[in-house]
Amino acid sequence: MLYVDTSVLVALCTHEVKTADVLKWYSACTQELTSVTWCVTEFASAIGLKQRTGQLTQAQAQSAWMQFERICANDLQLLPVEATTFHKAAVLTMDAASSLRAGDALHLACAIEHKAQGMVTLDAVLAKNAKRLRVKPVVI
Repeated sequence: MLYVDTSVLVALCTHEVKTADVLKWYSACTQELTSVTWCVTEFASAIGLKQRTGQLTQAQAQSAWMQFERICANDLQLLPVEATTFHKAAVLTMDAASSLRAGDALHLACAIEHKAQGMVTLDAVLAKNAKRLRVKPVVI
């Protein structure tokens, strides 16, 4: 099972620098994909930010949201976030050397908790920390 970070989902559903690479990876991927329910809020936040900054129109944002919902319904298993996982993420963020932000620490703690074989991400800091904590980074 591969754990998918929200950065990959945003690139999959909107036009970004890495979209072509993500689409190529996604179309070739045969492994089970998972994330946690937190990615729904994080994805919506990213789409809202893209609208506020003029990167997406309202119609494009709606289209991205519908595509995201299709991915969640068909290709991505969304797991719950346990209360103890928030504490694990907090501990990860308290390590200043990790440079982890709260959302990324939560993704990493969830990947560890669910024993993911790999962490698919576009975030170099998250990938570095995943490797450090023995979750194989799949950097696209």
